[in-house]
Amino acid sequence: MPRSIDGTPTLLGLPYDASSSFLRGTAGAPPLIRQALHSPAGNSWTETAVDLDAEGALADAGDVPLGASPAEARAKIEESVRTLLESGARPILLGGDHSITYPVIRAVRWFHPRLSVLHFDAHPDLYPEFAGDRYSHACPFARVMEEGLADQLVQVGIRATTAVQRAQAERYGVEVIDMDAWMSGRRPAVRHPVYVSIDVDGFDPAFAPGVGHREPGGLTVREVLTVLHVLSVPIVGADVVEFNPAQDATGVTASVCAKLVKELAGKMASWAGSSGGSRRPAEPRSSR
Repeated sequence: MPRSIDGTPTLLGLPYDASSSFLRGTAGAPPLIRQALHSPAGNSWTETAVDLDAEGALADAGDVPLGASPAEARAKIEESVRTLLESGARPILLGGDHSITYPVIRAVRWFHPRLSVLHFDAHPDLYPEFAGDRYSHACPFARVMEEGLADQLVQVGIRATTAVQRAQAERYGVEVIDMDAWMSGRRPAVRHPVYVSIDVDGFDPAFAPGVGHREPGGLTVREVLTVLHVLSVPIVGADVVEFNPAQDATGVTASVCAKLVKELAGKMASWAGSSGGSRRPAEPRSSR
C-alpha cells in the first residue's frame, strides 16, 4: 500500500492568489481556516468518530512561502507537496485560489499509477487559457487533463459553464454532474484512489458567501459532506480553495472550510481499506 494512502493527514497552507481573475484575497485564507478549525466553539471529533486531537490523527506543516513569480510559486508548490508525500503524509491543502490545484496534482500523481479527481465547484475551470493566462484559476483542470495527470475527473455542482468549457469537458472525457443532474439524483462514482478539490463557490452563497465568484443555486454543505462520507476509495490528498476572507463578514465561510477540512481528515484517518500499486508513473512533462 502506498504510504500516501495510510499516512497522517497533514495541513499545508498555500497562501497564493496571484492567478485570480477577479478579486484577490484568497491568500489570506489559511490562518483563518486554522483558527476556525481549532475554535473552542466546537470540538475535535469528526462525524466519522475520529478525534483529531489524538496522536497521529492530524498534523500541520505550516504555510509555504509563495512570494515569487507565478511560475516559481507553482514549482515551489509542487516541490513542497511532493516532499510531504515522500514523508508518508497525506496533504490537505489550504488555498489560495484554484490555480494551486494543478501543481499539487502533479505532485500527487507521482505516487499513484491510477488517480481519480473529485472536483466540487460552480465552474469547470477547464479553459485552455483565461485572459491570456494558461495557469489562471479558471484553467487548472485543463492542465491536469492535457498532461494525463488524472484517469478520471468528476465535477460536481457545475452551474456556470461556457461553450468553450463544455467542449473541453467532452474532449477530455470529464464526468460533469451539473446542478440539474444533481437535483435529478445523479451522484459521483469514483473508481480509483481520489484527490478531492473543493472550491468553496461550489456551495450556494447562502452557505458560503465569502468567495470572489458567488453563483446562486449551488450545493449545500450537507450534500458535499455526505458524498465525502460515503466514498469507497481512499482520499490521497485534498484541497479547500477560493475562500476569500474579505468577503466573509460573519465568518460563516471560514467555519464551512474548517468543517470540510475536519471531515476530510476524519475520512482519511479512518480509512482501513487497501489499494494496489505504489509504482511511480512516468513523470509528467514539465510545462512551467
